[in-house]
This record gives sequence, C-alpha cells and structure tokens, in this order.
Amino acid sequence: MNKTFIEGKKFQRVNFSRDILVKGDYDHCTFDNCIFLNSNMSEVNFIDCEFHHCDFSVTKVSRASFRDVTFNGCKVSGVHFEECNTFGFSADFESCQLRLSSFYKLSLKNTQFKECDLQEVDFSESNLTGVVFDRCNLSGTIFKNTVMEKADFRTSYNYSIDPEINRVRKAKFSAPSVLGLLDKYDIIIE
Repeated sequence: MNKTFIEGKKFQRVNFSRDILVKGDYDHCTFDNCIFLNSNMSEVNFIDCEFHHCDFSVTKVSRASFRDVTFNGCKVSGVHFEECNTFGFSADFESCQLRLSSFYKLSLKNTQFKECDLQEVDFSESNLTGVVFDRCNLSGTIFKNTVMEKADFRTSYNYSIDPEINRVRKAKFSAPSVLGLLDKYDIIIE
C-alpha cells in the first residue's frame, strides 16, 4: 500500500474532528486554526510542520511522529505524547495551553516552552536536559525521576521540584520561585 506524502500544504480552519486527517507524511505543512479535538493522529508523521492556534484537546497520537514541529498558540490538553513515535521527537511550544498532557519518559532535550500554561503536566522520567521554560506556569506539574540538567526555570513559576529525586545539576532558577525546590519540606519561609 502506498503511503500518502503531502508537502508544503497549508491547512486553514479544517475540522479534523469531522474531516479525518489522511494517514501519511506531512512535510513542511502549516496548520492554522484547525481543530483536532478528540481526533486520531495515530501513525501520521509530521516533519518540519507548524501548528498555529489549533485545538488538540484529547487527541490520540499513538505512533505519530513529530520531528522539528512548532506549536504556537495551541490548546494541547490531555495529549499523551509518550504514546507517539519517540524516535527523533522534536517540538517547540509557544503560548500554548498544555494542561493535563504527558511527556512521560520522553526525551525533550533542548525543547523550548515559551509562555506556556503547563499545569498538571507529567514530565516523570523525562529527559529535560537543556530545556527552556520561559515564563511558564508549572502549577501541579509532575517532575519525578526527571533529568533536568542545564534546564532553565529562571522566568517560570509555581513549580515544585524535589532535588532529591530529580537530577537538577546546573539547572537555572531565580528567586523567589526557587523556593519551589523546598516544597516537600512543608516549611514556612518569611
């Protein structure tokens, strides 16, 4: 069976919850204001694609590939990225709402999260080496057995990170948010 190959196409205001996304390879494609709500992106490959102001709420990404992909102004809630093809996974997120999504055991080295709402996101056992969290809300985000060496948290807030169960060597933090490293001790700091 021949695989569909789509290159350089621009998709605008397409509702993929209703109009099924054809399985195949999407290379250098742009998706503007598209809806993927509860859709199935399984086994679809996105290479050098851009998603602008799209809704990915509870989208299935089993065995989907994301390589050099950017998400800008997207709602990416409840998405389990650990189910996608992790080989070559590379994505950056700007001004996105990623609430309740999961990157469990995923390698996200040097990923950029800029001005994102990452509430209750699961980064357990992920590799966040060199990741930049720029002005991100990390309330309720889970960091457990996570590698976050050289990660940059300086402008982010509401995080709670236990340095005893995470690798934080050379990670960057700033005051007063750095107090999130002491949350587990339930101490009062005035």
